[in-house]
Amino acid sequence: MMKELSPCNRPILFLILIPVLFLTGFHAQAQLFNQDSLKLISRDFSFTEGPAVNSLGEVFFTDQPNNKIWKYGTDGKLSVFMEQAGRANGMYFVKDNLIACADEHNQLWSISKKGKVKVLLHDFEGKKLNGPNDLWPDGKGGIYFTDPYYQRDYWTRQQPEMEAQKVYYLPSGKKPKLRVAAADVIKPNGITGTPDGKYLYVADITANKTYRYAIAADGTLSEQTMVINQGSDGITIDEQGNLYLTGKGVFIYNPQGKLIGHIEVNEPWTANVCFGGKNRSDLFITASKAIYTLPMKVRGVE
Repeated sequence: MMKELSPCNRPILFLILIPVLFLTGFHAQAQLFNQDSLKLISRDFSFTEGPAVNSLGEVFFTDQPNNKIWKYGTDGKLSVFMEQAGRANGMYFVKDNLIACADEHNQLWSISKKGKVKVLLHDFEGKKLNGPNDLWPDGKGGIYFTDPYYQRDYWTRQQPEMEAQKVYYLPSGKKPKLRVAAADVIKPNGITGTPDGKYLYVADITANKTYRYAIAADGTLSEQTMVINQGSDGITIDEQGNLYLTGKGVFIYNPQGKLIGHIEVNEPWTANVCFGGKNRSDLFITASKAIYTLPMKVRGVE
């Protein structure tokens, strides 16, 4: 048994522990990235969002106010992939199709490589959705998405038709029936899941919490657990299970919910992140009017 320290010795131990804890956190951060390697790619947009990586490592992202989806190639070149993009917000690739939260008419879209649109979803029980914001496909053909309400200047309606802001699950199948996956949140926003399909993470931006849910075989969620005492706009995950939250820069938390790194981004708001590049080792960051990349010492799992 450790002998209890006398009151006079406790301050000394405290002073010793502070630099040790600081250096431990700094070491963890240093193992993941070098802040000096953050690179501005472009600041020629109005507001960037929804980065998603395809099988080649190319990253697609949205300039929502200008209603466009852009592509950032592995060759470092930018090009417009789609005009009239449904005011797309969060996006994710499922094989060759880009699944998008089409905010203009509160729909969920599947966009082919050639830009052909298939509307997957447009309402819930006859009521217009608040505005699908971010999504995560579960690898079995199902899609989880968050549905917060943010009043848009391009909408004619001035209030929601839904009673609350929830997380939904669209199962696979020819005629899938949309169902509520989680109602124990206030304003869900960022969402991601583990590659083994066991856990789903949801950031509640109003409660300023990030929760973990266990995923059952049928897609049902249970065991809500607060893992990070911080909300987020977007979320991604790396091969070590670390979570990347956005807001004032990018915050990196380990699977236990401990902050292990912070990427400073000199923009008013960092909206979203994903891993891209041929090796999935470049963090792609959408931040206000800009996009950035940062080489990482870990890889993404998207």
